[in-house]
Amino acid sequence: QVQLIESGGGLVQAGGSLRLSCAASGRTFSAYTMGWFRQAPGKEREFVATINGNGGNTFYAESVKGRFTISRDNAKNTLYLQMNSLKPEDTAVYYCAASRLLGLTTRDRTYAYWGQGTQVTVSS
Repeated sequence: QVQLIESGGGLVQAGGSLRLSCAASGRTFSAYTMGWFRQAPGKEREFVATINGNGGNTFYAESVKGRFTISRDNAKNTLYLQMNSLKPEDTAVYYCAASRLLGLTTRDRTYAYWGQGTQVTVSS
């Protein structure tokens, strides 16, 4: 079982940057494909980015490609999301999640473990 705790959210002006972190418990963090999802008020949760166990492969939603970077430090059991050039439409609660699938996955149903979320608010 994996427990996930996000941090790093906050209020930022449009064009600014934030880095989210997700600390994972357990000794097998590198065995999990990890992902970031977000949910804005009144909208469904949507995929943001995913990374495989060794960090060698990543995939992004079109809406964040070129602005966000997902990475992981398996020695520290931590997942990151560097968010640059933030836009008001990036405002949402951001969740990290862990999947037992070996490959990259964008479907939230394939992620077995979820964090509690961290709020990101981008002002115009």
